[in-house]
Amino acid sequence: MITSLLIANRGEIACRIIRTARAMGIRTIAVYSDADAQALHVREADEAVHVGPSPARESYLVGEKIIAAAKQTGAQAIHPGYGFLSENADFAQAVIDAGLVWVGATPHSIRAMGLKDAAKALMQAAGVPVTPGYLGEDQSPERLKAEADTIGYPVLIKAVAGGGGKGMRRVDAAADFLDALASCKREAASSFGDDRVLIEKYILSPRHIEVQVFGDTHGNIVHLFERDCSLQRRHQKVIEEAPAPGMDEATREALCAAAVRAAQAVDYVGAGTIEFIADASQGLSADRIWFMEMNTRLQVEHPVTEEITGVDLVEWQLRVASGEPLPKRQDALAIQGHAIEARLYAEDVAAGFLPSTGPLTHFHIDGWTQTGHARIETGVRQGDAISPFYDPMIAKLVTHAASREIAMQSLGGICEDVICWPVRCNAGFLGRLLRDPDFAAGQVDTGLIERKLPELTPAGEPSAHALEAVARIATNHGPGRSDHGAAGSGPWAGLRGFRLNGPAAPVTIRLTDGKRDYALTVPEDESGAFVPIGVVSEGYLVNEDGSSFMLTEARYAADATGGASDGAILAPMPGRIIAVDVTEGQSVTRGQKLLTLEAMKMEHSLTAPFDGTVAALTATVGGQVQVDALLARIEPAASA
Repeated sequence: MITSLLIANRGEIACRIIRTARAMGIRTIAVYSDADAQALHVREADEAVHVGPSPARESYLVGEKIIAAAKQTGAQAIHPGYGFLSENADFAQAVIDAGLVWVGATPHSIRAMGLKDAAKALMQAAGVPVTPGYLGEDQSPERLKAEADTIGYPVLIKAVAGGGGKGMRRVDAAADFLDALASCKREAASSFGDDRVLIEKYILSPRHIEVQVFGDTHGNIVHLFERDCSLQRRHQKVIEEAPAPGMDEATREALCAAAVRAAQAVDYVGAGTIEFIADASQGLSADRIWFMEMNTRLQVEHPVTEEITGVDLVEWQLRVASGEPLPKRQDALAIQGHAIEARLYAEDVAAGFLPSTGPLTHFHIDGWTQTGHARIETGVRQGDAISPFYDPMIAKLVTHAASREIAMQSLGGICEDVICWPVRCNAGFLGRLLRDPDFAAGQVDTGLIERKLPELTPAGEPSAHALEAVARIATNHGPGRSDHGAAGSGPWAGLRGFRLNGPAAPVTIRLTDGKRDYALTVPEDESGAFVPIGVVSEGYLVNEDGSSFMLTEARYAADATGGASDGAILAPMPGRIIAVDVTEGQSVTRGQKLLTLEAMKMEHSLTAPFDGTVAALTATVGGQVQVDALLARIEPAASA
């Protein structure tokens, strides 16, 4: 058995691996960048090694530094987690060549499944059904467009080396193809160092269903049933569950058998996931499910599989990497109940899901549900910070129950009780999604979120009930006093449930959230919704169904100037300029793309707020910018 393990990752997955390794008596070594010097995974490991500056390409993605850290600390093995170097065949081989144990798929399997076009050809040969499309070597824009025209729109452009939703573009019309292709290739080159793409027919009612497979070095391969990952936004998974709603036994048997054949085709060892796309327009059926790709690593959503099977997949990884056979054979694996996972992201939903960074001054997740304790996977604690350098996921919230309905209701309650400030998070959005009637009925597809986005997006400001509740407290205690909670303990000591009732003298008070002012006359007698409010040093921290707001007494009217209305184009977050599409003095029209900002692995296009002229342009390609940095200024046209 492995006795010492270096984890070549960070955040919640590093903490997750440390937990199992510790239970198995394995010494753990963390690696960290400048930004992660005080991170939770560093604090929890037995030892930690600094591997470079904050950008991942200078630290977590430098294989030589990772291997050197393993050698320096006497680590016997390296676990890559997911992301970063987890599916890098060259790194896996370098680990093995250095005399270390690689806890992952073999370099051969990673290479075989790493390129989507080659993987599809391999799957066709193995008798696994694949989606119709173009997998050819000719990458000229003219050939790719001709193939897309032949397949028929809509089509999906996918980076050959892609993953994690990066390097993917849906194209609905021929006129949009070349622009989408250029954007996809640029993102693919930036994310994977390979701008080649393939073209697939886009399924109009798609469900994303995947099967967990596991192999050992003794020739054994099993599946651990399926997961449904259809609830996605911009190709990023938001909620995952197991088993898949509406999956009958015959379809499950055919799907899982195809997944095992796919793994056998590459002599697979370790944890892997075979991803399928299903045409759900007429329910789930084996003849309408096609192979998409294989992820040759542990998946982000692996906890839902662990919950329904009772298996610790990280423990299996470590045992298989140590040369042991699989702990269980296929006939010993069964589905028990239902599990759902929600990804809690650091993003400002009301501002268009822009990433949110900074200190987690106030952060709390209540893991108690009606069916017991939920599973909270996180790499942060209150007082830590969300960095702009990495993926914005704060935590994974997982519930397991006897039925889907109970698991769903429990998870919704947890999401609605999340408090996160001043970093914004998507907890309120997740709560609404879990209450959506179509989701509750199991009628899901990958387009559900986009279709219902307006009704799923929480209001960007507190409700009238919340404002009245804060006004009542403010009239009694004054603005921002912290004497109702222990100093430094956050809002929880002072957290109160305020129900609007009981007589009180009318009082007029002005509150502000920093963007808007609210003038309120507190009614003499009013009953209303329960609103948790924490009296903290900064003011009044309000939680409404997972959305957090900070309110203080207003000293002056809010400044209504600035922003896009005066033509100033400001950086909405820290990031890097990757494209500038205009020049100073150029005429532009409302909605025209001006430049593209890359932040937290995503591209964000900034557009002209009205017709006019580019009066100033300070953004340059490759430049790093901070939040609210002036990038350009648009002068309105004379008639505007």
